[in-house]
Amino acid sequence: MVINFAAGPAKLPEEVLKEVQTNLLNCNGSGISVMEMSHRSSNYAKIQETAIADLRELLNIPQNYKVLLMQGGGTGQFAASALNLIGSTGTADYVITGSWSAKAAKEAAQYGKVNAVLPKLASYTTVPRQSTWKLDPNAAYVYYCDNETVEGVEFDFVPEVKAPLVVDMSSNFLSRPIDVSKFGMIYAGAQKNIGPAGVTVIIVREDLIGKHLKVTPSILNFELMDKNNSLLNTPPTFGIYVMGLVFKWIKANGGVAGMSQRSKAKSQIIYNIIDQSNGFYYCPVERQVRSRMNVPFRIGSSTGNEQLEKEFLAKAEAEGMIQLKGHRSVGGIRASLYNAITLEETQKLAKLMLEFYENNKN
Repeated sequence: MVINFAAGPAKLPEEVLKEVQTNLLNCNGSGISVMEMSHRSSNYAKIQETAIADLRELLNIPQNYKVLLMQGGGTGQFAASALNLIGSTGTADYVITGSWSAKAAKEAAQYGKVNAVLPKLASYTTVPRQSTWKLDPNAAYVYYCDNETVEGVEFDFVPEVKAPLVVDMSSNFLSRPIDVSKFGMIYAGAQKNIGPAGVTVIIVREDLIGKHLKVTPSILNFELMDKNNSLLNTPPTFGIYVMGLVFKWIKANGGVAGMSQRSKAKSQIIYNIIDQSNGFYYCPVERQVRSRMNVPFRIGSSTGNEQLEKEFLAKAEAEGMIQLKGHRSVGGIRASLYNAITLEETQKLAKLMLEFYENNKN
């Protein structure tokens, strides 16, 4: 049995994959696969409408928020968020705490002025407290990434700002309860925590729709997407179908609160081993902002012993634990503990870490 600790595209719940397998040739009694189904058909309409309704229930999304299902992943939303929102003042605040927020800021700078509210950090290992931020009172919105997948940094607070708050939640979406009303816009690429690659969920307050720049492509235009019920073009029907099944799986397993409890328990198991290893395992991230989703660590020292890390990865793969190698930009090891990773699977990784420590600590 393989355990997939990939950062994305990531593991999906086994129950969901089995249901997909069972219905692949005959989806919901239609006689055809969902991959062949017209996006204008009543059969598909029910799939999409149910998925959106379940998401609204899971997050208790207020009625004055629209749910859009779009393509282009998180990277597409780097552009879409700016194109749709920056036009009201021409400037936006960006809180850069990792690789993805840095890329988002660079993209937005093509469409308006970007104000980096923090000095450039020497390394992405912390989230500076909001009291240190230099916000622009003229900003159309304040942008941040709630969980930086590469560096393993996760916000431990929701910023309190006057401008609409825009957040990338791609890698921790539906892993803990949130108050949607605190945000102007939330988006999440599905492939990290809620489905296969190809779908991006956007939750946007309706008063922010219709303010897009004239150059906004139709495919990224929130107003057009809303008017067409996310069917302006052919949506990623298969991805939306699978995502809908994941929403039902979350509902059946304690909802978002249940996912939050699991996430805390799983990540704590791994962090405890790191912290109790006398420096053999090293996590560079400050404790209060350590990610529950992506746990990065080095072996042997703070800069890593490449030989030991190669041996660890080889041993993990031999035991069926795959895709634990850290992002190419930072190296080391990274265990991604998304919702679909079980407590038992996490414990198997913990067992390997303890054994490897005992065999190599000297």
